[in-house]
Formats: sequence, C-alpha cells, structure tokens
Amino acid sequence: MVAEQSTFTPRKPPVSFEEGLPRHWLGGAAVPTHVVNAVNLLFPAGERFFIRSVARYAERIQDPALRAQMKAFFGQEGHHAKAHERFFELLREQGYEIDRFLRAYERVAYDGIERVCSPELRLSVTAALEHYTALMAEGALSAGTLDTAHPTAKALLLWHAAEEIEHKTVAFDVLKTINPSYTLRIRGFALATLTLTMFWVAALAALLVQELGQSERAPRRAIKGRHSVLKNVFLRGLREYVRRDFHPSQNDNIHLAKAYLAEIGAA
Repeated sequence: MVAEQSTFTPRKPPVSFEEGLPRHWLGGAAVPTHVVNAVNLLFPAGERFFIRSVARYAERIQDPALRAQMKAFFGQEGHHAKAHERFFELLREQGYEIDRFLRAYERVAYDGIERVCSPELRLSVTAALEHYTALMAEGALSAGTLDTAHPTAKALLLWHAAEEIEHKTVAFDVLKTINPSYTLRIRGFALATLTLTMFWVAALAALLVQELGQSERAPRRAIKGRHSVLKNVFLRGLREYVRRDFHPSQNDNIHLAKAYLAEIGAA
C-alpha cells in the first residue's frame, strides 16, 4: 500500500543562469562552495540512473496513485539533470576542469557498477540515495545553509530540494512493491553509502586541487559544514534507514517544500 503523499508535478527551474556565478559563491569561501559543487557534479548522471532503475518496473506497478507519482518523479528528475548540466557550464566558465572527473565517474559508476548489479539491487540503491537526497534537501530548506549563497545557485538548489522532498517516497514504495526484503534494502543502502561517499570525496578533491595556490584559508564554518553533512546526512540516514519499520514519509518535512514552492509561486 502506498503511503499517503501530496501530489506533485515537474516544474522548470526558476533560475536565471544568465546572471552567472562567482567562483566562491557560498559565503565567498572555497571549501564550502566546493563541498556543494562536488555533490552537484554527481547529480545529472545520478538522476538518470534513478529514472532507469525505477522505470524498469513501471509495468509491474498496478497502484494508480503510485503510477502517477512515478510519472511525476521521472519528469522532476529529468528537469534536475538538465538544470545541473547548465550549472556545469558556469563551472567551466570559471575555469574549472570538470570533464575528466565526469568521464571517470560515469565510467566507474554506470558503465561498471550499475552493469554488474541486479535490477532489484539498483532499485534498492536508488531508494537509499533518494533518502540521502531528501535529508540534504531538508537541511537546505530548514537550516539556513544557503543563506549566504549567490542567488543563481540558491534558486537552483532550493528548487531541487523542494522537489526531492516531494518525491522522496516513490523509489522506496516501488521497492516495497517489487521486493520488500529487508536484506535487499540494507544491501542497497550499504552500496549507496559507499558509492556516494567515494564519488563525493573524489569530486571534492578534483575541485580543491584546482584551488592550490589560492591564498584564502577555509573559515571555521567550512569545517562545521562538513561535520553537518556527516551528522545530518550520513549518520542520520543510517540511524533511520536501518529500522525495519522505516518509511520516508516518517520524516515530517513536506511542509518545507510546500512553503518554499508557495513562496516562489510554484506550489
């Protein structure tokens, strides 16, 4: 049975990419900017992996409410992938060499790991990663972490965050329908945690090495920000996801998405 969840719809990003983006767009500091830039590099290929993993089971889902949510999920994730690729262009304009990392990431993650995993495990990984992205989204919308962000990046990330919260239950509900095995769920969570950590750190290193020679030192808030990611995303994600009775709807954060979307006239 699909958990009660608000209806949602794909939306175009309320972002003016023509405004450009300063090099250190988050608080004027390199390290916190690149912590977020790094996870942004993972999004487009990751979103398309999510779509493939869930869409494989579209014909086996009979619940009309879940089928409607899946269709909206595909639309939202497709818009996210395209919008973050526009963000890549801004990074390239700033002089960052990101394509070498992107090629390696896609070769290892999707030409390699995805191909050797079963379809059910890929779906389980997707459900787990959607839990992580929902936690990131909650933090972005509630903790003021983007208060010092440039308007272009802030608009992109808050729009993405709101939609991640809207569709946070979809992959999990498809997984429960296809195979409710707790062992499968935990296997997917373990692989999701390993790969997200590995690729996020690799992307961060690829960006920070290009900052060598810069005189700026990372401020204390950059260190606190890394601790926040560890505590509020990874440790919280682990604590919640391993509960046998866990469901993404147990995190009461849909009001954050609704409030932001109402604020920008996109509710």
